[in-house]
Amino acid sequence: MTNSEKEAVPSEKVDSAGSITSPVGGPHKVKWYRSTFYNAFILGLCNFLAPGIWGAMNSLGGGGEEKPYLVNAANALTFGLMVVSCFFSSVLVRFIGIKWALIVGTMGYAPYAAGLYTNNRFGVEWLVLLGAALCGISAGIFWMAEAAIALSYPEPYNQGRFLGFWLSFRVGGQILGGAINLGINANRSNSGSVSYTVYLIFIALQALGPFAGLLLSNPSQVQRKDGVPVNLQVTKSITHELKSMWKLWINRKFLYIIPFICQAVYTEAVMFSYEGLWFSVRARALGSFLSGVVAVTIGNILGAFLDSKRVSLKNRTRYAFYFVVAWQGMCWIWATVVTTEFNETHPTYDWSTPGFGRAFALFLFWVAGFQLNYMYLFFLVGNLADDQEEVVRIAGLLRGTESAAQCVSYGLSSVNIMAAVGSIYLNFGLWAIAIIPTWIIIKDIGTAFEDKKIARETPGLREAVDQE
Repeated sequence: MTNSEKEAVPSEKVDSAGSITSPVGGPHKVKWYRSTFYNAFILGLCNFLAPGIWGAMNSLGGGGEEKPYLVNAANALTFGLMVVSCFFSSVLVRFIGIKWALIVGTMGYAPYAAGLYTNNRFGVEWLVLLGAALCGISAGIFWMAEAAIALSYPEPYNQGRFLGFWLSFRVGGQILGGAINLGINANRSNSGSVSYTVYLIFIALQALGPFAGLLLSNPSQVQRKDGVPVNLQVTKSITHELKSMWKLWINRKFLYIIPFICQAVYTEAVMFSYEGLWFSVRARALGSFLSGVVAVTIGNILGAFLDSKRVSLKNRTRYAFYFVVAWQGMCWIWATVVTTEFNETHPTYDWSTPGFGRAFALFLFWVAGFQLNYMYLFFLVGNLADDQEEVVRIAGLLRGTESAAQCVSYGLSSVNIMAAVGSIYLNFGLWAIAIIPTWIIIKDIGTAFEDKKIARETPGLREAVDQE
């Protein structure tokens, strides 16, 4: 925040890190069912029931199938369609609003689970592809909507905790899915596909997603403790939105972080293929459960740090970046060594197999690193959007870019050699390439780029002050 902005709202409290702690007169009283915490819970519940359960299925290794290749091809289709739906998502928000965009976005996940069920039980392949297509069309809308909500609803001093709490539900689906599958398949020490009973449970849970979305507050209904109203809508014409999306995509501040986005999300297909290829059914179920616990823990620790009032925005951004990059680098060195070996020996690790700990721990570290990187991306783009409409656009571009990278990742991982080792080598290279261009943007946050969230909300804060 600039000095002129501080002077424009003389009674607001700004701490040494440059974050607003409360408006005039202290925290505002809010109704619990309109609070940002309540909406974080509902957003998290939707995340749990839709992409969370999707992640649970894929964290079983190749969607729980004996071999991951068909599911990887289906996931490539899903993410390919998500690129398109993400790009046009801000146009949809203009007509139906952010809440209904979120609800529509949950509707395609249950058909995806149904496709895996029919393939697992009856060997039907066409429904896997149809379910993947329906999931891709709706999921791109969901991803944009949840990202825009997560960046706009919380108070500035609760942004990191909101992100951590919300993303915990995503891996919460993974934990539940792993627990269910572990209970059903605990005695299966061989490789193969998981029990079809698991998919029936997943279908039922994902069908509840749209109903959970109805519980979310519209932006105008949200009550924040700092008194700032949430204004999350798109009012410009379709042509203006499409032009604005294009201009933002080629803008330096977004263009330079594209490699970092790609290397972060490319990892998902890599680690799930790794689990599907080299572990027994019950070991995969254990991996789904434990990796979720690890991701929830480390994600919320990072969220608390990103909200720290004792550390400046500049240092929070940089320290978190150093940690995330170092963690990922460690994982890629480790993965390169073990997968090169596995490609020659073709093991199937069960928890009773010698060497299981060395191979299994890599998967847990991978998932933790993915969660850290994923969460940091939201923090990063939240500090790049100039206004509330740009929040919707940058959320759509973030998710569209993620989808494009994951489309390529899952597509390549449907090829045997790429699933085994090729994608590991490729992702390692992407990680190295991404560091320098991302740093060019990171070094400006807290210096040339001031706290964008506070800057976006200054007009709303003035309004709140005027009403005191």
